[in-house]
Amino acid sequence: MKAIYKPLSLVVSTAGAMLSSVVFKQVWRRVTGEQDAPDATDRKYALWQVVTAAAVQGAIFGAVKAAVDRAGAAGIEKATGDWPGDE
Repeated sequence: MKAIYKPLSLVVSTAGAMLSSVVFKQVWRRVTGEQDAPDATDRKYALWQVVTAAAVQGAIFGAVKAAVDRAGAAGIEKATGDWPGDE
């Protein structure tokens, strides 16, 4: 079971990371009106702006990763009848 889940999990996780990046960019654009979030070394932004951007990006990444991982595990359970995390 884990032999099937591990490679699939890598593909699904990569897709989830790409999705979270798109979601973050859309949220950032709608909230701030700016195209890109500030980088940590971008001098024109205050520290609180850089930290806020990083915190929002981390929260979105974590939520999307959890949702994608959970959906992948549910898909494996539907296909094989076994939940991939159970021993």
